[in-house]
Amino acid sequence: MLHTTQILVVMVAYLGLLITWGIYQGRKVKTNTDYAIAGRQLPGWVAALSERATGESSWALLGLPGAAYATGLLELWTAIGCVAGIVCAWGLLAWRLRAEAETYQAKTFTDYLAKKHHHWERSIRALASMTIVFFFFIYVGSQFLGGGKILKTLFNLDPRWGMLITAGIIVPYTIYGGFRSVVYTDVIQALVMIVALVLGPIAGLIYLSQSGDPELFAHSIREALHKAGPSHRLSGGLTGFQAGVVIMGGLSWFFGYLGGLPQLSVRFMAIRDTRQAKLARNIGIAWTIVAYTGALTLGWIGLAIFGPTGLEDREFVMPAVLLRIFPPALAALLITGAVAAMISTADSLLILSATELAENIIKPLLRSRGKLRGSDLTLSRWVTAALAAIALVVAYVSPQTLIHTLVGYVWAGVGGTFSVVILLSLFWRAYRGLPVLITIATGLSFTITWIGMGWDAHISARVMTFVVTGLVALLSTWIIPSRQEKLE
Repeated sequence: MLHTTQILVVMVAYLGLLITWGIYQGRKVKTNTDYAIAGRQLPGWVAALSERATGESSWALLGLPGAAYATGLLELWTAIGCVAGIVCAWGLLAWRLRAEAETYQAKTFTDYLAKKHHHWERSIRALASMTIVFFFFIYVGSQFLGGGKILKTLFNLDPRWGMLITAGIIVPYTIYGGFRSVVYTDVIQALVMIVALVLGPIAGLIYLSQSGDPELFAHSIREALHKAGPSHRLSGGLTGFQAGVVIMGGLSWFFGYLGGLPQLSVRFMAIRDTRQAKLARNIGIAWTIVAYTGALTLGWIGLAIFGPTGLEDREFVMPAVLLRIFPPALAALLITGAVAAMISTADSLLILSATELAENIIKPLLRSRGKLRGSDLTLSRWVTAALAAIALVVAYVSPQTLIHTLVGYVWAGVGGTFSVVILLSLFWRAYRGLPVLITIATGLSFTITWIGMGWDAHISARVMTFVVTGLVALLSTWIIPSRQEKLE
């Protein structure tokens, strides 16, 4: 009971600070460009920490430690795939996307693609925006569900009330301050997350080596992995083709990070200048390496403490370990990092969906009909509020399994598809126009078919979507002369 009270007090204080900080940053929003992309004036350290907090979500504090606890060394392949993708994104893409966004004066991810391939601007804007809005606002709903799950686990609160509380935290400052409020609150969350992922493993290793508790499953990570058996080895106890498929499935997370996740790419686009982009690259890569090392280590420490069957829900391993090795107040502060991670993704997805809808669909439609009246900024805020309400309703009425299936579609269909589009847009001048539209349509339809037919269980859609979409992009570019080439 004491633990629960202390966690509640710390969490309320932290979230109150977060909301206040978000609203304060929102006061600096004066234009629609400020609201949509922070005026493209983000310092490098802000962009890096915001991108990392958004990119990892509750994955880094709940999902990855939980997977490491359940599968042991096998989860290394997923970590390698993710880290390699993030390093490539910061090293090869971030500064290029920043420069391109400045050149085209792009306010959103889709705005950049549409202006880059301007001869098919309307079609690309419509298809890409509707795709992102559809999948990502449902993704927002899944984050509301995640918040409900965390609050139920910690306080035995009805998940529906947990969802309302989660939305109540996120929505006000997101509506008010837009992208600027979101990225600056992300900074706080990224710092809380990295502190948890550094202090937790260090204290956990000390605890294992010095504890004389006979109820521990093992007194070291090495001993725990050995006692857990073949399922916790690098191949998961599998051999041959099956082992290869599992390993490739882990490594395949690499493809989604190559510019294809709009909520991450828009942060690259918002960096102030090239010098700040270099600073952001260094911070982003360092944060990632430290965070992933800490998350895996926390999961393996949990295995040593509780054993492979000691926890009912593997994703509770991080809070369980911290409550075991730290005083309740400190554990409460670090556990708040899990809530922080979930919030950092939910608000980012909400503002991404809202700006895509407002800037690329609603405002152009109203302008074409001469019905756009009043402030662009006011309209953007109304669209954000409406989308938040719809996402909350969807989370309430949809089965949880449906939403999590759609989240899987997001990483393969959106991440894999738009990674191909971004890479070729940046590095191949011949790729433009109609092939871009064909690439987007192919990637999305292929992903839905592949997962819908159940083939994802054999070969990950994250791999297949990237490969198939890439081949279609190459072939369509070679076969279809661009409209620009005809004009020239």
